[in-house]
Amino acid sequence: MSSSSDFQQDRHSFSGSPQKWTDFELPGDTLYYRFTSDMSNTEWGYKFTVTAGHLGRFQTGFEILKQMLSEERVVPHLPLAKIWEWQVGVACRQTGHQRLKAIHLLLKIVQCSSQGDCDLTLLKPLWQLFTHMENNSCHDTAKPGILLPLHRALAELFFVTENRVTELGSLQEYLLALNTEDHLHRCTAQ
Repeated sequence: MSSSSDFQQDRHSFSGSPQKWTDFELPGDTLYYRFTSDMSNTEWGYKFTVTAGHLGRFQTGFEILKQMLSEERVVPHLPLAKIWEWQVGVACRQTGHQRLKAIHLLLKIVQCSSQGDCDLTLLKPLWQLFTHMENNSCHDTAKPGILLPLHRALAELFFVTENRVTELGSLQEYLLALNTEDHLHRCTAQ
């Protein structure tokens, strides 16, 4: 079982007696599974139960962290570098509204952090998602000028982070860290 169709992300494999199976959670809203029999028995197989996300777990964490990041007297006592790292991971793994909320928290962290709190180069997977969305929106003539909420949120995140690294004098290093060598070659060729 996995959260990706290629069975590379959040993979869980089980074999043998039911006692070897354990509960687990997958991020996102889709579960992929593959059942393979070795044909050694003629029994019916396995049964598993899928339950939608535990109500409130993500939302509760989101609300608590959002509130903590809104309290100026609390922010200096938070491990912002670690929270940043976790939230980037959440934003990369989640989908839909949960991804939007994670990006919202990333924006709050960038806005209230001081120099060096956030490793902005961790945003590379989100930058790749954003540039993919940018390239596709340029070709979408059905709805010109209309951005999806995720696209808008990523645009704002990268606008704010670019301003932050410009203030810190490290824009060139930031841009080099986010882009692939192939992308830089294409831009240079253009």
